[in-house]
Amino acid sequence: MIPVAANDVAFSLHAVALTSFTLYQVFIYERGNQKVSKVCISISAVVWSAAIVCLIVAWPKSNWLWLIDVFNSIQVAMTTVKYIPQAVMNFRRKSTVGWSIGNILLDLTGGVLNFGQMGVQSIDQRKLHFSFHCNSCHALCYVYIFGFFS
Repeated sequence: MIPVAANDVAFSLHAVALTSFTLYQVFIYERGNQKVSKVCISISAVVWSAAIVCLIVAWPKSNWLWLIDVFNSIQVAMTTVKYIPQAVMNFRRKSTVGWSIGNILLDLTGGVLNFGQMGVQSIDQRKLHFSFHCNSCHALCYVYIFGFFS
């Protein structure tokens, strides 16, 4: 049995609901001359294809922990690249006009709170387990926090 805390399930459902709502808004509201770039479409197609292939590979063997680790790795990779276009544009313009820091602050808060959750769980389990090895969740926290301050 895979141990999953209720708060992790609630967080995931909340994230899916809000992301779906945001995606719905993208389709219903006028965007003017804005459109999704070919690079974004290509990256999305590759990521979705890889996710589907991994799901097909994991399904017969019920290898769900491996699949979750793959999905976490995809999340880390997408998080590291999602702000690059805006950072490049800001650098070229030498300005941040029109750029909202709200999502960056939400990512930072999520990373800090994730570390807090790991600390509380370590205290609860009477075992300190902060590691820098290949754990996607920890890597995501580091990307959020250190990326914000660099």
